[in-house]
Amino acid sequence: METQSTKTILMIEPVSFGFNTETAVNNYFQQRVDNEVDDIQQLALAEFNFMVETLRAKDINVLVVKDTEHPHTPDSIFPNNWISFHEGGQAVLYPMFATNRRNERRKDILELIETQGNFINNVDDFTFWEEQNQFLEGTGSMVLDRVNKIAYASLSERTNKTVFLQFCSVFGYKSVYFTAYQLVGEQLLPIYHTNVMMCLADKYAIVCLNSLEDDKELEMLFETLEKSGKEVIPISRHQMLCFAGNMLQVQNNNGDCFLVMSQTAYDSLQEHQIELLKSFNELIVISIPTIERIGGGSVRCMMAEIF
Repeated sequence: METQSTKTILMIEPVSFGFNTETAVNNYFQQRVDNEVDDIQQLALAEFNFMVETLRAKDINVLVVKDTEHPHTPDSIFPNNWISFHEGGQAVLYPMFATNRRNERRKDILELIETQGNFINNVDDFTFWEEQNQFLEGTGSMVLDRVNKIAYASLSERTNKTVFLQFCSVFGYKSVYFTAYQLVGEQLLPIYHTNVMMCLADKYAIVCLNSLEDDKELEMLFETLEKSGKEVIPISRHQMLCFAGNMLQVQNNNGDCFLVMSQTAYDSLQEHQIELLKSFNELIVISIPTIERIGGGSVRCMMAEIF
């Protein structure tokens, strides 16, 4: 049986991190800044290294793979979008919206994971969907309840319903899909990834319920989470924009659970939310402002769980 959280994560060390114009068309969390490209890379690398050190200090296994200079992949720091790992040595490759992100899929990374003693028995390849302009960006597009076999997805340009349902069919997950929105200027637009509006842990779920506009979808989401035994911890739209939904529960080698979040996310939480989360597990808070602002993703996106 699968566990909800893993003791081993894959992280990709950036070599040319920067603002990706291809992803900015529907990732409204990204912000362009005037810093020199080299400055941005150095700041992102420092934040990345600090995160790796912080996790390892808690005895969490972090497998670091360095990105390559060529081809240029400004978002390689977010590996959970192109690959996911599952118990029994299963890996899945995903169809990516941005053309320049497709180069992040590297066979040598899979080979390296195997040399570290992580068995890969089979690789399911969903990337053929790119030819039909239909996308599903891994555990960015889907938030998985691995124990209860429920997959949650907020539909968007990057999270196609057909591909999502195929994933659920192949891997035996019950599908729960809806559309979550964020305010961009005067417009309500679909949130690009499900994992910015919800996080699932072993005993609780952090969810921006306000981001759903359809009452039936909201009721279905809330009921499914409650019936699966999760305590629902709501966050506001503002907290979601501060990446409070983009957290991940991980374990260390002793089996202790931790909730990893960014400083931005932590600072947005109210005292009662912090105390409630601490009652379930220790919190690990990591400051990554450059990566969040320019990449439009937070700590959860930086970790691909290896099972």
